[in-house]
Amino acid sequence: MRLLAAPLALTAAGLAVPGAPPAPLDTAVSAAGLPARYAAVRAEIAATGDPAFSRFLAGGRTFLAFDARGGRAVEVLGDLARADRIAVLVPGADGSLAHFDGAVWVGGGARALAAEARRTAPGVRLAVVAWLGYDAPSTRSPAVLTAGRARDGARALADLVGGLRRVNARATVALLCHSYGSVVCGIAGPRLGGSVTDIALYGSPGTTRADAADVSATARVWAARSRGDWTRYVPHVRVAGLGFGRDPVSPAFGARPFDAGAGAHGAYLRPGTTALRSLTRIALGTAS
Repeated sequence: MRLLAAPLALTAAGLAVPGAPPAPLDTAVSAAGLPARYAAVRAEIAATGDPAFSRFLAGGRTFLAFDARGGRAVEVLGDLARADRIAVLVPGADGSLAHFDGAVWVGGGARALAAEARRTAPGVRLAVVAWLGYDAPSTRSPAVLTAGRARDGARALADLVGGLRRVNARATVALLCHSYGSVVCGIAGPRLGGSVTDIALYGSPGTTRADAADVSATARVWAARSRGDWTRYVPHVRVAGLGFGRDPVSPAFGARPFDAGAGAHGAYLRPGTTALRSLTRIALGTAS
């Protein structure tokens, strides 16, 4: 995915080849071109004619990109060009447009995070990006046991972060990385640059990295697992390309711990939870 200071360009979802991997989402736009981009993507969503997508057009929602065939979308909550801080939600396995807006998934979670930030820090200009921007594996597929999809996602995430800096060079960025999304963030970390100041790994099966310094030499790397999360039973090994290595919440990994409460694996962004409050502070850059 590329978010560059370039003329507006629509996605090529309609040119996708059946059975082929989804093409990179086209989000080439300058800061000044954001309103036109949002309008163009709304028109693209409407042009699908699919009633299931009508909810994405409600309430003036703004999308940088939308790929109906590839099952991917990038939604922005807040003023991306004027934000002081940008939080990017990186979801895990089973990504799809069908449950994008689920209460505890990437779109619904982004709204919960934005609402919590408004409640606790109304003076901070925070933009939240709900990023379903890679071909996430199914939990029923062997691909979920390997880093192949995560490597593709890491390239797309690094492109996005670079583009965010071009759109808004003042803002600092936090990545909130759930489950398999933490593998994406772990692989992407070294190429993300200094604008990313915080990387939160939660509900993580591992990252393929040896420790937090290997994820990023400049960002604060955070890790937590809620007490009801089944990933505590995942073997933290990496053998012949299977598995993701050391547990990010282990002391040996060296990440900063945060309180994730007692919820289930999918409940970190549920409104009112300890985990959401902690992740909001990381998003705002006020966690310590």
